[in-house]
Amino acid sequence: MRKGVKAGVIAGVCVTLLGGAGYGLYNVASALNGDGGPGGAAPVRTGPPSGSEVKEATGAFFAAWQKGDAATAASYTNFPESARQLLTAYSGDAHIGKVRITPGPATGDTVPFTVRATVSYHGASRPLSYRSTLTVVRGETSHRALVDWQPSVVHPRLRKGDTLTTGESAAPEIEPVDRDGRVLTRVKYPSLGPILDELRKRYGDKTGGRPGVELVIRHQAAADGSQAADTPLATLAKGKPGRLPTTLSASAQAAAEKAVEKYPDSSVVAVKPSTGEILAVANNRNDGFDAALLGERAPGSTMKIISAATLIDNGLTKANGPAPCPPSAVWQSQTFQNLKGLAPDEHATLADSFARSCNTAFVKFADEVKVDSLTREAEERFGLGRNDWQAGVPTFDGRVPASGGPDTAANLIGQGQVQMSPLNMASVTATAKTGAFHQPLIVPLKLDDREPARARGLSPGTAQQLRALMNRTARSGTAAGVMAGLRGDVGAKTGSAEVDGEARSDSWFTGYRDDVAAAAMVQDGGHGVDAAGPIVASVLRNAG
Repeated sequence: MRKGVKAGVIAGVCVTLLGGAGYGLYNVASALNGDGGPGGAAPVRTGPPSGSEVKEATGAFFAAWQKGDAATAASYTNFPESARQLLTAYSGDAHIGKVRITPGPATGDTVPFTVRATVSYHGASRPLSYRSTLTVVRGETSHRALVDWQPSVVHPRLRKGDTLTTGESAAPEIEPVDRDGRVLTRVKYPSLGPILDELRKRYGDKTGGRPGVELVIRHQAAADGSQAADTPLATLAKGKPGRLPTTLSASAQAAAEKAVEKYPDSSVVAVKPSTGEILAVANNRNDGFDAALLGERAPGSTMKIISAATLIDNGLTKANGPAPCPPSAVWQSQTFQNLKGLAPDEHATLADSFARSCNTAFVKFADEVKVDSLTREAEERFGLGRNDWQAGVPTFDGRVPASGGPDTAANLIGQGQVQMSPLNMASVTATAKTGAFHQPLIVPLKLDDREPARARGLSPGTAQQLRALMNRTARSGTAAGVMAGLRGDVGAKTGSAEVDGEARSDSWFTGYRDDVAAAAMVQDGGHGVDAAGPIVASVLRNAG
């Protein structure tokens, strides 16, 4: 952002439940003048605000906002200081004026509305129009009907800690292109929005572009000091975009975007196993979080790919070796069960138990697996958990801690303290497919001479056995129904992960077809084949 342009940061929500200075003065005056009715005290209202109160509160709030009177508008909210700061930045740092707000019909205490305004900066201006909603609540101490303050009231894309500002762009615009030279836009591929913003922040000044003038959301710095890229809302003066090559595939991205549409809170990533290049990233979430690359969730039984490799590499069994599947297994006083309906098999091989996703078979090996065996396998063979990936955008690189106690067994089945993202599991699948670890990347390494993360990968024998396990799972195991009809060299693993406080498990699925690997996660989605499986199968079917 050009020097001199200030940013009004939205302060964290403070514990302030007063209705504002104006209301306090009104109360004092009312008491002195005896306007409180019989006995001098106004009746205290309780319960949800009435329809007339909702209309009165929103009308007063909108009227003050339109006038640019931030202090008065904020006094009609339940967190006036936070509201005042953002509304001040709205007309100040963001240079938004000529505001006209049109409320829609209220639904109970919720009011939708449309904002039409003008953004002006150094002679450049453009119209701004968007929709948002607010909710009216009763003040806890004032008992007034007040706007329940959220940054999204001012603009639906604002979150806690965000600010609005207008000025010269922090980085020149980019024209991102896929691996075949096709232009990628956030309009056509909405899931790429946060990624394109980050690519612009990192590489905008390396592509020969020229900054423009924009209204942007500037995000609050994270606890570790990292700063997310600005989110553009409106362009007042165009700059010159610089061309930026990416590893993405427009066809794979289109398939991924379509696949997640059916499932809320879903994410999917596709990679090219032979190179590690990211082909597609898609999310379907209301919060805008890029869970596909940054999510941290227990991966459930998809973790058994790494666990099986650990058992094989440590000589504990092999694909055709013993891995009995009892009805239950106890490790350090914790009892582990299989999915309902899974018949026990005391004579099962590792291939049998993997294809059927038998939890107890893996838990039974906890006696023989060292506390750090799974951790070392994940780090040294699959390149996970070392926080050294250089993909070109921020990523979560997986977490497989060397945890003892019941978590030693739980980690083997993707519960306990193991955390993964869809990108991590797509990379795991790619490593299993080729035997080599290729750090995922979304822009070429030569663009900024990044040094990629490295790992040993798998021995030919272990890789061959993992492919056999995954192929059997895809053809006749738990993934067979989802993978039916997919031709070529295929493999898959299903998973579901229980999450504290949630009614259903997270749905996980990962698989490959020839030189495409994909992994998906759907929060509260149920079993792997219920939601994540159809997403992955659709991507594999259409990404080629």
